[in-house]
Amino acid sequence: MDGPVSVTQCTIPPGGSFVYDFNIDQAGTYWYHSHDSGQYPDGLRGALIVKDPDSPYKDQYDEELVLTLSDWYHDQMPPLISRFMSYANPTGAEPVPKSALMNETQNLDIKVEPGKTYMFRIINIGAFAAQYLWFEGHTMKIVEVDGIYTEAAEADMIYLTAAQRYSVLVTTKDDASSNFAIVGSMDQDLFDVIPSELNPNVTGWLVYSDSAPRPTPAFVEEFEPFDDFTLVPHDKLPLFANPDYSIKLDVKMDNLGDGANYAWFNNVTYVRPKVNTLYTALTSGKLATNPAIYGEHTNPFVLERDQIVEIVLNNMDPGKHPFHLHGHAFQTVFRSEEEAGHYAYNETFPEYPMRRDTVMVRPNGNMVLRFKADNPGIWLFHCHIEWHVASGLVATLIERPLDLQHTLSLAGSPYASPNSSALAIPNSHIEACAKQDISIAGNAAGNQENLLDLQGQNEPPAPLPEGFTAKGVVALAFSIVAALLGMGVIAWYGNLDRKDTK
Repeated sequence: MDGPVSVTQCTIPPGGSFVYDFNIDQAGTYWYHSHDSGQYPDGLRGALIVKDPDSPYKDQYDEELVLTLSDWYHDQMPPLISRFMSYANPTGAEPVPKSALMNETQNLDIKVEPGKTYMFRIINIGAFAAQYLWFEGHTMKIVEVDGIYTEAAEADMIYLTAAQRYSVLVTTKDDASSNFAIVGSMDQDLFDVIPSELNPNVTGWLVYSDSAPRPTPAFVEEFEPFDDFTLVPHDKLPLFANPDYSIKLDVKMDNLGDGANYAWFNNVTYVRPKVNTLYTALTSGKLATNPAIYGEHTNPFVLERDQIVEIVLNNMDPGKHPFHLHGHAFQTVFRSEEEAGHYAYNETFPEYPMRRDTVMVRPNGNMVLRFKADNPGIWLFHCHIEWHVASGLVATLIERPLDLQHTLSLAGSPYASPNSSALAIPNSHIEACAKQDISIAGNAAGNQENLLDLQGQNEPPAPLPEGFTAKGVVALAFSIVAALLGMGVIAWYGNLDRKDTK
């Protein structure tokens, strides 16, 4: 498990405590963050670095440094989400950040010494904006992405979507008389409207000398980042050929009857189930392999042991989307250019595909991902733009649920695993649900007797009336607002004292 609410746990109630007990068996650059109600952009986030004594690059650098990139809003997320998921925003325009940050600040100084090599662990912990990043006067050597070592690749500029991580080696100059700018620049292609006052850039400096000036970054004519698709994993894991199970996901944005704009996989927008999906898997016996019990609005897919799973993603939206898979690093076997439309099933794949856990699909493009189902669990696949999680761009992968029943146990309940060596789910998990009157058994609707009966499941808003479009909703909304303003003016004028009108 890894924490998404209604997937593997209940929310931690105010004043509550919660225990995460896990073994670390993978090294690399990661981060932790809340996975509930858009909380992490308000600050509930941070780097999580797992050191590797056997790293293939351990002898090639002198020091490690962590560098986070993020976007920042001046309002907190609850009111921002409320305005975003509203009939007043029928086109689904995402709130534009007020600024970009580097290590949660601006004008960052990173002191360096001449003639040394530093490994920068770079993490985009933002809610929305991807960022271009470069070190003026220095070349980066990419050695890791998302916890996967790569063959070393030189880059002058990299592009990090929300949730992506890079480790790069940077060798400093022998001359310590000058300082050099580190520049992060938000990808403004993501923004529907660019405010005139927005500064999309954040600047830090490699500080060789405190007495030397911090230079203003040079103007960049065009962004030309390194193409991560060309990376080769250091272990040269061959292409997963001949997938056993292919999942096709078509992405679109559309409105529902409440006038708000929602995100969809295969015409389904994600709605949280009443019972955590993990607990449904643990309490449903042999029916755990039936995707129907996990609800009509969770986009559930059940994976079998050691299947080679393929995800074919068709982006039917004119925006970029960074898709993230929990529980696995996938092979990115194909990614189209912009405006390519649906995947054509006639492409040539690389021999050793790049692996990572977050990758961007281009506007109106497509991509193909593959991984091996060798990690039992309940894993989300979702866009890591936090606004699109809020609007439903989420699917649920239920991996080897019968194995889960033998390895995890709701100890002390009627659903305790018969396997005496099963790992007991901590009491704090059960208590968190109990304090909020949330059941730990049954299907997505909370039904425990007939698991195929989904009456009472959480539902999205009703569809728009036939014939309505986003433009129609906008026109209707503005007409209503105009009418209310007009009525208000008439009422105000009518209440004026006659003397005031002379």
